Amino acid sequence: MIIDSHIHFWKYNKTRDAWITDSMKILQQDYLPEHLALTFKRTGVDGCVAVQADQSELETHFLTELSKTHPVIKAVVGWVDLQNENIEDRLHYFSQYPVIKGWRHIVQAEPDDFLSGKNFLRGIKALQPFNYTYDVLIYHQQLKAAIEFVSKFPEQKFVVDHCAKPDIKNKNIDNWKSGIKELAQYPNVCCKVSGLFTEANWKEWSAGDFYSYLDTIFESFGTGRLLYGSDWPVVLLSGIYIQWKSLLEKYMEQFDEESREKVFGKNAIEFYNL
Repeated sequence: MIIDSHIHFWKYNKTRDAWITDSMKILQQDYLPEHLALTFKRTGVDGCVAVQADQSELETHFLTELSKTHPVIKAVVGWVDLQNENIEDRLHYFSQYPVIKGWRHIVQAEPDDFLSGKNFLRGIKALQPFNYTYDVLIYHQQLKAAIEFVSKFPEQKFVVDHCAKPDIKNKNIDNWKSGIKELAQYPNVCCKVSGLFTEANWKEWSAGDFYSYLDTIFESFGTGRLLYGSDWPVVLLSGIYIQWKSLLEKYMEQFDEESREKVFGKNAIEFYNL
């Protein structure tokens, strides 16, 4: 079974979605499961994990409702205010929706010391009793903070989104590489093989631009802790869905079938308890 571990859905709202600037005009429209159905059919994808794009409980409800009418959504990674002093109550409330498997906060937009904030750490500590996962969304320069952060929670299931967004455009790899290797030392941390197209030169990349970055994450995490993801529709800024999936399939050509099955589905099923 092929699972895309990282998809976004939204009904475009100019005010709420102010992060979608005029340089991203292709994203200034609705993106819903029906817009992806044919692509999934053509590429053999069986299901997906819908990940929050807006920081609101309304977003979590929106994705949860979508999953009721679109069985292709196998899991939701929602948003809840992890810094709220009533976080346990909110998690207990959301536990009535079994499709919600985990949570994410857009840490890439936060100050560097955000991950060490007392209230945020208290929120992360509250996740494990509910068996919730946490998606770590950071830029490469936040890796040091992320390493310190995950070290505090050895039992919590973490997944790093988009390989911690390396600076592929400028071919900067060394600091990111050492950070990824250190982060991968923690066995409770997985990594999504996603989001790399948009870290390269939009629509002007070549497949070879990604190989040294893929080498690093495959060497660091192994095929047992990597999850294929497309980051659709954000991927459209720099390419089309099938280009990313084909590039990763080509990269993994020499891997055995079991390894390919893990990266393209089994790991996501296990991580998100699908």
